[in-house]
Amino acid sequence: MDRQPTSAGTIDDDEVARFSRLSGQWWDQRGPMAALHKFNPVRLAYIRDRLAGHFGRDPKRLDSLAGVGVLDIGCGGGILSEPLARLGAAVVGADPSDSNIAVAQHHAAQSGLTIDYRNTSAEALAESGEAFDVVLAMEVVEHVTDVGLFIDVAASMVKPGGLMFAATLNRTAKSFALAIVGAEYILRWLPRGTHRWDKFVTPNELEIVLEQSGLHLADETGVIYNLFADRWQLSTDMDVNYMVVAEKPA
Repeated sequence: MDRQPTSAGTIDDDEVARFSRLSGQWWDQRGPMAALHKFNPVRLAYIRDRLAGHFGRDPKRLDSLAGVGVLDIGCGGGILSEPLARLGAAVVGADPSDSNIAVAQHHAAQSGLTIDYRNTSAEALAESGEAFDVVLAMEVVEHVTDVGLFIDVAASMVKPGGLMFAATLNRTAKSFALAIVGAEYILRWLPRGTHRWDKFVTPNELEIVLEQSGLHLADETGVIYNLFADRWQLSTDMDVNYMVVAEKPA
């Protein structure tokens, strides 16, 4: 489906400002991003395993993603970009917040990692004609102004035969209770106001816009928090958190 970007694009300035205010705490594993740090291993493993299967790699190798071009849209301080780079991927991390990019660049330099961080938007990258083996939109679609347009722009940068991953929150009564009331107001896992329930996206809605953008859904999975193990894990339960991967035909 061909959508034309508006002058405002898909960036929500209020959302950018909110995350910019937290930029200095991206790498504080006990700070406002603690929940994201705890969530990171399960999404990283999902991405690695799906890419290894798709590109014929051994997921157990430390360089299992060597040479794979990855675009991490809304990379923030680089929490996901860095481990992907350690696996050998050629990572471009894009974020509309200049303070987030500054933090990401500084941390990557301290870690001895080469990551191409850019203070830019998905629209600007797409307009420049760039394309990638993999495009990531992890915990991003619930923060944009137009989900359909954003997915269309992101999908346009996936090379034929490539993959796009998205992780987001389902719009259910359960997600309101757990992801907003529970996570933001009771457990204080996230700063209040991090999410707006009305901007959550159902799996069906996301699948429709992916298909309209020329991608075919390849897999979907729920992600739940295991209280007893104190970790996030994959699940058939997609009522709250879920991830999808879609493929562009070769």
